Amino acid sequence: VQLQASGGGLVQAGGSLRLSCAASGTIFRINVMGWYRQAPGKERELVANFREGLGTNYADSVKGRFTISKDSAKNTLALQMDNLKPEDTAVYYCNLMNIGGSSWWGQGTQVTVSS
Repeated sequence: VQLQASGGGLVQAGGSLRLSCAASGTIFRINVMGWYRQAPGKERELVANFREGLGTNYADSVKGRFTISKDSAKNTLALQMDNLKPEDTAVYYCNLMNIGGSSWWGQGTQVTVSS
């Protein structure tokens, strides 16, 4: 299984970016699909995810600005990021986890927001 993330880039504060993640291979019983980010010198943190049976979950810092979406039939995941702020600058990673607890990570895509 491989996850390919794309869509990062450089944008001014207030701008928008859309990240995409495509999963290749067969993953049985996906339980959680989500996006994480890691800024320089900081730990990786959850941005948003879908949890089977529990719906969507967003970090407080992105609520109202970011929207996560998925296409389960195609095993794709997207993150629409609006009203970006300099503090959103980080490497963004997509993640899938199945019901057995196995986890897969994408390679990361850089998002840089200038002030």
